[in-house]
Amino acid sequence: MPLNTSSTAAFCAKQTTTTAMNKAASFRLPGTLFALSAVILGAFGAHALKDILLERGSSATWETAVHYQMWHALALILISLIHEKTPVRPLTGYCFIIGTLLFSGSLYALALGGPRWLGPITPLGGLCFIAGWSTVALHSIKKARA
Repeated sequence: MPLNTSSTAAFCAKQTTTTAMNKAASFRLPGTLFALSAVILGAFGAHALKDILLERGSSATWETAVHYQMWHALALILISLIHEKTPVRPLTGYCFIIGTLLFSGSLYALALGGPRWLGPITPLGGLCFIAGWSTVALHSIKKARA
């Protein structure tokens, strides 16, 4: 029986599209979990931890961690939505996930009196954010030229 190459190509294209959409959806979950936890941590910092953070002089540090976490949570959700229409490099999402964990995570710990060696971790998270936004910019440039 001869192999129908057009149906094989269509099947492969469908599989590639399905895989790309699954990757897109995979960034939606961490994005929503980061957004949820940012709201919780923001409220926790404003109420339950308020006195501790004021005493330590680290309220602004906590707020910075919450803000960056929320912005990058929204970016992950947006990337997953954009990816449904046009492929976005998965590197972008991974950079935002790692950046959030390193940047906001280290700031939360430092705000609560974590070890000082966490200080140099924060800029590494910032570099991940920069790398992620750079991939978004490159993607935008490529799409504008197409």
